[in-house]
Amino acid sequence: MYQTKSNPEPILRQLAELESLPTETLKSRWRELYQSAPPRFNRQFLIKRLAHRIQEVAYGGLDEPSQNRMDRLLDDEGYDALGLKSRPKKKRPGDALLPGTLLVREWNGERHEVIVGGDGFFAYRGQPYRSLSAVARAITGTQWNGPAFFGMRGKGAAAKEAADGGRQR
Repeated sequence: MYQTKSNPEPILRQLAELESLPTETLKSRWRELYQSAPPRFNRQFLIKRLAHRIQEVAYGGLDEPSQNRMDRLLDDEGYDALGLKSRPKKKRPGDALLPGTLLVREWNGERHEVIVGGDGFFAYRGQPYRSLSAVARAITGTQWNGPAFFGMRGKGAAAKEAADGGRQR
């Protein structure tokens, strides 16, 4: 019913009739087109998403790389799969650092270097770590706030370290 690329007339008719369909019929179409239960949103949301899906099935959607990029952009801005604003994405310390950035910390007289990876990971002595806190734990053997350990937490982090004479905790 939806696969008519050469003749757009049936597609246009389907799109136009969405407004006049009862909500239960819209939900039935949703199940048919998305192969899942319809979300519990208002009627206009269903109509807009169904109109998009009908056109996507008939004319083709985004290619996979474009869809992946779109998904990443939406996720970065805090939107979920339905395009709704979800809770703000919590920024990780590595998000603000450019890949290749070298973080240096002296601890107990030894110099420790961490390289920021492009995938949100941190490399320390050839091993990948998911967070700066994990790196700090590997260095010190105790639980630390990674950004604070590397002097990235607040304006007072560098000043506090200077005030205590650079002594190690």
